[in-house]
Amino acid sequence: MTSQPSHRPDIAVSSRPARLRRALRQRFSPFLLAAAVGGGLTGGVWALSPGLLPPALAAESAVLAPVPKIDAVPARKLETAVFAGGCYWGVEGVFSHVKGVKLAVSGFAGGPRAMKVDYDRVGEGDTGYAESVRVTYDPQVVSYGALLRIFFSVIADPTTLNYQGPDHGTQYRSALFPLNAEQAKAANAYLAQLGQAKLWNGPIVTKVERFTGFQDGPAYHQNFLERNPRHPYILRWDAQKVAALKQLFPQNYSERPSA
Repeated sequence: MTSQPSHRPDIAVSSRPARLRRALRQRFSPFLLAAAVGGGLTGGVWALSPGLLPPALAAESAVLAPVPKIDAVPARKLETAVFAGGCYWGVEGVFSHVKGVKLAVSGFAGGPRAMKVDYDRVGEGDTGYAESVRVTYDPQVVSYGALLRIFFSVIADPTTLNYQGPDHGTQYRSALFPLNAEQAKAANAYLAQLGQAKLWNGPIVTKVERFTGFQDGPAYHQNFLERNPRHPYILRWDAQKVAALKQLFPQNYSERPSA
């Protein structure tokens, strides 16, 4: 993100003004990046291309979540789902490579409907909004339950409260925003199922939240992963999520991203 990622859990990035977080943004050279993620200089070549990520790194935070026991009844028309899972660059980037997804848009959800926000305002961490992605998909190709499974397998850690990876603050919380009763039923059931599965060391803290509307993020943040594959943040935190999608869900993976 354009704000400085905190690599120290005891530092709450959201407490800093947005302009200061931007000023503190880390910028790695490819060689420093390779060393930072354990590649060293000899393995630095893969740091220049997401397609060359080693399997161990691709699966670094991936957990193969179970198939949902309850799924939303598929409609005969396109459906929309909204997910919050930390920095929206990676969330959008993964979903755009899922077969059946027609469009993935980065933006904000979870705050008061009447409040108009932008990236800087949400970055202050006190609006109630979270960086989110609106996914338009064909339920005849990929179900809501399949999207949930992918989300918790390769995108979001459901045990980290108000942060994902290096990004801290309520605006980086993981949350599900059902748009109808079918999605709400499936989302609540799946969180309960994940809690019983005990695939993670901690309890599930992801919440199903009331959908109050979605506001698009800035144009320069849309399709960020595809347009900036060598960006240091993308290389360190998000490229491996797409690689894990391809590795764990080859039947759902599309090499060509949605528009």
